[in-house]
Amino acid sequence: MKRVYIVPHSHWDREWYMPFEQHHMRLIELIDNLIKIFKTDPNYKYFHLDGQTIILDDYLKVRPENKAIIQDLINQGKLQIGPFYILQDAFLTSSESNARDMLIGHRESKRWGKNMVHVGYFPDTFGNMGQTPQLLKQVGLHTAMFGRGVKPTGFSNASSPDDKFSSKFSEMNWIGPDKSSVLGILFANWYDNGKEIPVDSDKAKVFWDKKLSDTEKYAATDDLLFLNGSDHEPVQMNLSQAIKTANTLYPDVEFIHANYDMYIKQLKKDLPAKLDEVHGELTSQETNGWTTLANTASNRIYIKQWNTKVSKQLENVAEPLATIASQKTNFEYPHDQLRYAWKWLMQNHPHDSICACSVDDVADEMMTRFKKANQVGKFVADSALGKLSEQLDTNKITHESGEIPFTVFNTGTSTKTGVVNIEIPIEKVKFNPNKDDSSKISQRLKAKKTPTYIIHDSSDRTVSMKILNTRVKFNFDLPKDQFRRAFIEKVINVQMLVKEMAPISWQTFKLMSVGNREEKETQKMIHDNVLENKYLTVKIEKNGTLSITDKQTNHIYRNQLRYEDTGDLGNEYVYRAPENTEPIYSSDFPNEISVEENNDFIGKVKIKTNMKVPISMDKRLRVEQEEHVDYRLRKAQRDIKLVDFPIETELTLDKESKRLSIHTKFNNQSKDHRIRVLFSSDLQTTNHYADSIFEVVKRPNKVSNRWQNPENPQHTHSFVNVHDSNRGITVSNFGLNEYEVTEKGEKIAITLLRSIGEMGDWGYFPTPGAQCLGKQEVDFGVEFSDSSETSKLQTLHDAFAAQVPFTVLTNTWHTGSIEPNDKFLKITSNKSKITALKVQEDGNDTVVRQYNLTSHVAQNKISLMNYVPYSSNILEKASNTETEELTLQPYEIHTTVWRKKSNE
Repeated sequence: MKRVYIVPHSHWDREWYMPFEQHHMRLIELIDNLIKIFKTDPNYKYFHLDGQTIILDDYLKVRPENKAIIQDLINQGKLQIGPFYILQDAFLTSSESNARDMLIGHRESKRWGKNMVHVGYFPDTFGNMGQTPQLLKQVGLHTAMFGRGVKPTGFSNASSPDDKFSSKFSEMNWIGPDKSSVLGILFANWYDNGKEIPVDSDKAKVFWDKKLSDTEKYAATDDLLFLNGSDHEPVQMNLSQAIKTANTLYPDVEFIHANYDMYIKQLKKDLPAKLDEVHGELTSQETNGWTTLANTASNRIYIKQWNTKVSKQLENVAEPLATIASQKTNFEYPHDQLRYAWKWLMQNHPHDSICACSVDDVADEMMTRFKKANQVGKFVADSALGKLSEQLDTNKITHESGEIPFTVFNTGTSTKTGVVNIEIPIEKVKFNPNKDDSSKISQRLKAKKTPTYIIHDSSDRTVSMKILNTRVKFNFDLPKDQFRRAFIEKVINVQMLVKEMAPISWQTFKLMSVGNREEKETQKMIHDNVLENKYLTVKIEKNGTLSITDKQTNHIYRNQLRYEDTGDLGNEYVYRAPENTEPIYSSDFPNEISVEENNDFIGKVKIKTNMKVPISMDKRLRVEQEEHVDYRLRKAQRDIKLVDFPIETELTLDKESKRLSIHTKFNNQSKDHRIRVLFSSDLQTTNHYADSIFEVVKRPNKVSNRWQNPENPQHTHSFVNVHDSNRGITVSNFGLNEYEVTEKGEKIAITLLRSIGEMGDWGYFPTPGAQCLGKQEVDFGVEFSDSSETSKLQTLHDAFAAQVPFTVLTNTWHTGSIEPNDKFLKITSNKSKITALKVQEDGNDTVVRQYNLTSHVAQNKISLMNYVPYSSNILEKASNTETEELTLQPYEIHTTVWRKKSNE
């Protein structure tokens, strides 16, 4: 007997084609109706709350008086909640964001009781990350349900064992790169295949005849799943009657008002012994390439930049500093404040939000959330630094009167080399704003002659530095036990080179006055438009491109850094170039080259290029948009009117760096177009590598013979790498999540800007804000490797390190319990990447999470003084297995909980 499991739900995008509060008010109506129907209809048994606990928070903000009712419905199992906090996009959110969504979602679900839904639920995620099976199994989930990524062929078609991205059934085994396996269930007929079920017998017969046939085509068993709902779908108030009608019409079919756990329990009993396997990330690789939605990685670049900024602030600055302070001082780890910040950040992570495929109002509200999360992260970091400042034993460093100590922290989890800009107060004058004349104080400080300064490290070695400027400014302190204190201070801004600073470490320096000594002439890094250090020679060609010699291999990489402009008649989801048009390249326009900085430790060159690009697409595009013409069928062309597109490129090469840093500014006054930067690899490869979620993923340059889209856009977070057995190139970025590698691997393209004027999808929704007019700034870089794995891994770690700024603490001379130079963690290998250093979510132990960067077994020993490490999982539940000498399996994600030794 066939069983039809009908699961009522409403896929709840918190914001999309309307702003958040517009959807929010409809959510109130939805849950109000649920409360009503559960009270009045005893046959209405379950409703699935879309896998995200934030729905409960959103409802109770408006209806707090109904909390007890909601709790009772959850206790009865009628409201099906969890396991995630929100339904986030996998590829545009960091590894830790994905982990925290699970961690906070499980924590929130547990707070409501024991009836969490045991399904990894990804109904509308724009592709599924390859490490999903491993992550799910770590949190005790063994089934994943998803709507995208796999091509179902139906049971009448044979699927090849070599096809890793198709399945003849909607049920399959999903294998992660580490060989973890979960049951995968594809919504082959989408998550609305059971919406609006008719009650009328005649209509119900027509409805069910078609629906049953469509679903049986892909089902591996006689257990058929129907989802009663869709996007923001109101509750079907007469569902019980509709199910009764169906059971009367089909005596050989049992129609069941069900939940997912019921369905999966029976399904697993009935599944055939062998199912097709799909492997790794699922991004619709076996489709025509037009509906992968990967170009959401490049719209509204500012959203992606802010996401990277705030993610790094929380993961790599606030949490590490708070952890160090809590373990080395009496600082109380701010669990609640950090969780509050993470929630603000994650509210920007649903696919319609972080993918920026929404109306302008949504993007505006996202910026407020980013800033809130960032402000909390900065507060936590500053509070932790205050405690560390008190306990840093600066007196261990020899010093004289008038010298000023300061400490540089590398809070990132990769070794970092680079130039840091530091502001150091050299004199402070307190004043009362209601009594004192602040202008006189400022004028006196300005008039006072500033001596020449140098910097020494703790061993009294001179450090490469440059004085940028001095200035007088207002500032204030907020003591914990007193009223605020205002002061005028004179500060000196210096630039200093820091070399190979270990992960999670700090070094203390001192600023020393040397009177009025003149600076000595030093060896310069730039000569005749050539930047050079011991690793690279960067020559700026006449057309503005670069020829870079990698001194490790003596290979010259030519035709680097060329900007490409093309028209875009797509939308926020999909890029599409107009037919029969050619790209416009920066190398075809004149340029100006100027030296910005040139000393013995840093060289900076500016290249100005004024491209001419069409002002927009022609008028046909607006007509086609308003008539909702499919983007693949549009005939609009680029306008013949040209406007200036000025680009300023700053190339920065540090004395000790193997990475060329690139900062690009442009003033966009053109609409409907895309700007990319191109790098030539001088390699012929079939695969490349990119930074994905807990994985350095290997991707084919050419996806499938079925692929029709002339573009092959892909996602990354920190880098894309192309290499062969002899050498390689790594292009890194900050918040530039879209790239493409050509079929033979000879070119890497990073998208810097995509200007589009409509949301897309099911109607016409104008998005003038997505044109991103005005001034923009982006950061990226390039580095090269030789044939060794060590060299290649260093380029990856340098890409990670480039995203995390140094943190600087100015101090005074005093004794304390913390060494002025130290490492919080001692790490023996660069074959893994640490993604989290924090304190246990519901405890006081230290948590370290890392993953294997390689496809082979990697040894890594991490030491934390006076602590014992125990193996754990994403939920931070420690086992009794000590893991000091850790062997990471290929692609393994490993969490360690560090407990203080009992004698401490």
